[in-house]
Amino acid sequence: MTFLIQQTLIFAVPLMIVALAGVFSERSGIINLALEGIMIFGAFIGVLFVRAMQLSGAYDAAKAAGDWLSLQGLELLSMLAAAVMGSVFSLLLAFAAINLRADQTIGGTALNLLAPALVLFLIRVIANQETLNMAKGDAASWFMIKKSTFGIDKSVHLGFLGETLINKVYLATYVCILLFVILSIILYKTRFGLRLRACGENPQAADSLGINVYKMRYAGVTISGALAGMGGFVYALTTSNCSSTGDVAGFGFLALAVMIFGNWTPLNIAVSSLIFGLFKCIAASYSSLDINGDGVYMLSQIGISSHLYRMLPYIITLVVLAFTSKGSRAPKAEGIPYDKGSR
Repeated sequence: MTFLIQQTLIFAVPLMIVALAGVFSERSGIINLALEGIMIFGAFIGVLFVRAMQLSGAYDAAKAAGDWLSLQGLELLSMLAAAVMGSVFSLLLAFAAINLRADQTIGGTALNLLAPALVLFLIRVIANQETLNMAKGDAASWFMIKKSTFGIDKSVHLGFLGETLINKVYLATYVCILLFVILSIILYKTRFGLRLRACGENPQAADSLGINVYKMRYAGVTISGALAGMGGFVYALTTSNCSSTGDVAGFGFLALAVMIFGNWTPLNIAVSSLIFGLFKCIAASYSSLDINGDGVYMLSQIGISSHLYRMLPYIITLVVLAFTSKGSRAPKAEGIPYDKGSR
């Protein structure tokens, strides 16, 4: 059960933060289909930053000294770098959708095509291979919170909650959960959030009250890009041992499904992320999941093809969208270019 919960959180947290990224963009009136591409770009930037810190000697110095706080500082800086560059990359969508009034669906699709090609080209230039890995060592394990972090012996059992929520958990997981809570409060409990949502519901009415619709939509897309870029790096750190391959296994599109299933509201999105994260966990770890808890009868032994397990998250996505998309209520003005002169 401890393993199942930890693995579910590993998959659910990036989904949750990237789905919130989609909410910020669409609540402002811009459809952001480029979440997949921004995640790919953010993952690349984050891994590149970790690699640069290793080559500079900062990582090795902190590791040799056993300075866990410094290592976590490098992890947070990598998340920040991925967020900044993710927001910069998303400005391409913002400029096309807001200034050029281009079709937002086509713009998002174009970024999804551009990102993997650009990332693979840069990886080839930097590393002369198809995958950008860390320069050396296992950064993912050092970024993980362990018993030894707090000076606790490995043989000591912390109880169910301690073993589940403290031992072998990434700090990035808790940072993303905290950001999710703070940004959800900002979106629904502050003046900025009210203005942002007004621009996605009725931009003409918002403009008549003195709200700059263009600036608010830029803000929504920029925040969306930052969260998606950060989510991409967290995905690469927790599931790919801090490596970038120009692919995030469709997590950007799964996040869109989570957003729609969650009806563009944070609480529903959090619950939906846990559900999708559980199915993704089953797909990735079915061979090591124990049904009875006795280590004898494994999930992989019940006679179901392994291909079905791997397809499970995407099958669930199709089923959920087929039954819930009709009842979902998207922001009324999303996808509609705003013309200040029209009424």
